[in-house]
Amino acid sequence: MIRKISKSFAQLTTTELYQILKLRVDIFVVEQECAYPELDNLDMNVDTRHIMFYEGEELIAYARCLAPKVVFDTNPAIGRVLVSQKGRGRGLAQELMFESIRESESFWPNKNIKLSAQTYLLDFYKNLGFSPIGEAYLEDGIEHQDMFKDG
Repeated sequence: MIRKISKSFAQLTTTELYQILKLRVDIFVVEQECAYPELDNLDMNVDTRHIMFYEGEELIAYARCLAPKVVFDTNPAIGRVLVSQKGRGRGLAQELMFESIRESESFWPNKNIKLSAQTYLLDFYKNLGFSPIGEAYLEDGIEHQDMFKDG
């Protein structure tokens, strides 16, 4: 059974924080071979929401929801979306995004939600109601595309 948890930075336990950072590094830095500034201070923002999916005591999916004006001018953002290798192929990415969208809409209603998608995932995000904005660009050596979902 999957446990879904949403917390602010101040509510995270040291174990949860370690699990989040380890999984993000395992996937983005090691698996995707992308050296980038993982610790960007956005996790600690008082309004950031950390969405965690646990199976037993293991973190298997994660996303963070950022308040308006933190990354995108007046819009909230969803980022650092990931599913562990163990959790893949079970529909958790879609479930995680639904949960992240609900969380964003709850905390910041009537706002378009934005994200920066790795371009190989554009169809995944389009199926969730996101639309591309502008042109694709390189971020940390990986092609990305900004997208938004009407609030």
